[in-house]
Amino acid sequence: MDNKPFELANPATGVKSLLPVRAGTIGPQVLDISGLPKDHGVFTFDPAFGATASCESKITYIDGDAGVLLYRGYPVDQLAAHSSFMEVAYLLIYGNLPSAKELDTYRGSITRHTMINESLLRFTNGFHHNAHPMAMVSAVVASMSAFYYDSMDIHDPRHREIFSHRIIAKLPTIAAAAHKHALGQPFIYPRNDLAYCANMLNMFFAVPCEPYEVDPVAAQALDLLFILHADHEQNASTSTVRLAGSTGTNPYAAISAGVSALWGPAHGGANEAVLDMLEEIGSAANIPKFLDMAKDKSSHFKLMGFGHRVYKNFDPRAKIIREMCHKVLAKLGQTDNPLFELALRLEEIALKDEYFVSRKLYPNVDFYSGIIYSALKIPRSMYTVMFAIARTVGWVAHWLEMISDPAMRIGRPRQLYTGPTQRDYVAVAKR
Repeated sequence: MDNKPFELANPATGVKSLLPVRAGTIGPQVLDISGLPKDHGVFTFDPAFGATASCESKITYIDGDAGVLLYRGYPVDQLAAHSSFMEVAYLLIYGNLPSAKELDTYRGSITRHTMINESLLRFTNGFHHNAHPMAMVSAVVASMSAFYYDSMDIHDPRHREIFSHRIIAKLPTIAAAAHKHALGQPFIYPRNDLAYCANMLNMFFAVPCEPYEVDPVAAQALDLLFILHADHEQNASTSTVRLAGSTGTNPYAAISAGVSALWGPAHGGANEAVLDMLEEIGSAANIPKFLDMAKDKSSHFKLMGFGHRVYKNFDPRAKIIREMCHKVLAKLGQTDNPLFELALRLEEIALKDEYFVSRKLYPNVDFYSGIIYSALKIPRSMYTVMFAIARTVGWVAHWLEMISDPAMRIGRPRQLYTGPTQRDYVAVAKR
């Protein structure tokens, strides 16, 4: 939908042109600036793309000021309360909530695709025992293109659907293989009688020498975390998947690029950094000192898990995870968990401090998710891998949306060049 265009005048020539104003179904309007280089000989300057709409999408909507997150129009709190990760995955990829029959068929397809080729297991075993699991996951995902090359035609809708089922199904298996390799334990194969998250927990923690029973509360907590992490609009890793995918590369390579982007501590590694911070603070008595350090621009200390690039209000996902923290710790007999108690106290003190309140630095989703992973005994090095498993659904949804768009073009940002002007080569003997 187009609105009244925005008039722009070139100060050098006086030439005027109109920039089309486009409006989505909800959210801010955008200026179509694609004609600026041709009409005015200029680019826009927007470091880190904070004010740039890089694409048109129907998948996820965020209102950072109001603290709203919608998946295909559905509020995330409603989905967290009533849905499941498999249902949310279907919603994000296909655009609508499934019927009971559609959901059953989709679950069955995902379940039947959880096995990975034995050669991929041998590939995993080739890594050093203490290699970071994100390195292993990124490499194995990229290598999947060498095993499924017969169904990677990105222009074939059926091939795209097969890919989407395979990658969502196999990510937990790949993650579990990386975890078992780090422990030096034998790999546990997936089980078709277990639901998605229960199956993942079984592959993580079962051993051949004794039976293992998945705690339903643990599976429920993981399912909730996966729902909340499934998608988050055009974040760094999703934008990376779109940019890589715009080249026409195979979808496994595009997802592998997303895994690598997520690995950064400012993105997927933030919940791990929160636990490191809480351990550094140590006790509630030290909180005022560390809050003062966070306010001091000369200090290197950062208050991890507070504030968000998009949300200028309370992260709606943080409220949901906070409640799940209480439930999980109570069920697992960890109500006196010192990190959780410290986190609650830190939140209480920070939200009474004018410095943080005035800057709207509220707890985000990462502030509590790491505590749940810790309670579930998932190693800290695997936290970002958990994030990747959940976010793969969003990556796939965005890749599918982009690839099926007939107007898709290869991504090509421009720059403001500030280097030397043209220089003539000088022979090495004369320098």
